[in-house]
Amino acid sequence: MAKNNITSIFLLGFPNLQNLTFPFFFLLVLLYCGTISGNLLIMVLYLVSKTLQSPMYFFITQLSLCDLLLTTDIVPVLLHTVLYGGSTITLIECITQFSIFAASESSECLLLSVMSYDRYVAICNPLRYNSIMSHTFCVTSVSLIWLTGSMVMLLYVISICFLHFCGPHVIGHFYCDLEPIMQLSCSDTVMIHKQILITGSLVLMSPFIVITMSYVYIAFTILKIPSTTGRHKAFSTCSSHLTVVSLFYGALIIAYMFPTKGQSLILNKFLSLIYTVLIPLLNPIIYTLRNKDFKEALLKLKLVF
Repeated sequence: MAKNNITSIFLLGFPNLQNLTFPFFFLLVLLYCGTISGNLLIMVLYLVSKTLQSPMYFFITQLSLCDLLLTTDIVPVLLHTVLYGGSTITLIECITQFSIFAASESSECLLLSVMSYDRYVAICNPLRYNSIMSHTFCVTSVSLIWLTGSMVMLLYVISICFLHFCGPHVIGHFYCDLEPIMQLSCSDTVMIHKQILITGSLVLMSPFIVITMSYVYIAFTILKIPSTTGRHKAFSTCSSHLTVVSLFYGALIIAYMFPTKGQSLILNKFLSLIYTVLIPLLNPIIYTLRNKDFKEALLKLKLVF
């Protein structure tokens, strides 16, 4: 890492909460507890239940792992920032927080595209589902996803480590994101901005296109279902998935693929709350808690204890 004039960073968080500090803090605590318990429950049930040993739940378990990494990386610092009006961390801790964030979010983007492909095969080509979504395919795809997420993280961290940080030492955000980190540097960051566009196109836009195309084919297949009840059930499930995915990708695309200089700081924080706090809570609710197999596995687990 280049020699720097700053060693600690102050995260400003939400300085204008005033009388809303404690309500906002307790709301975040509730969301945090719900996120941790919901995602841990999914992982435990997958490990102990034989009925959940399918590709879909394997991918959902990996999604829960992404959300747990992201939540434990961001929310504890966020809670401290909200409660005390800010938080001081070292430069190394700041870069570490961003690296975990980058790896988990990149992996989640790619994972959601594989999950949409899994639903496409299950609905549009059910007779070949077991042969296409084999154990080898699932393990290989997830391994490549985590490898790609780690490589994206490593690319950014290496670039950040070559920057010279000369101040200011204040970040007007609640976590160490890439753009706020670069604003602390007096080095040229043109190449890093180009990296953002390239990796954003690969990790954000490409999976989003795959997801969109998968659900278009799924929609056409559902429309051919003769049963009205069957169509309604399939549309209800797919629309819930697509709503959460659209919210997740929409927030990320606006935050990272559009020029940030003209972007409102309040809007940026709001978008960040969506994909760091809200989505990790919604994922277990949408993908599993409304699912019949999951409910049956949960009931069996209750009976055991």
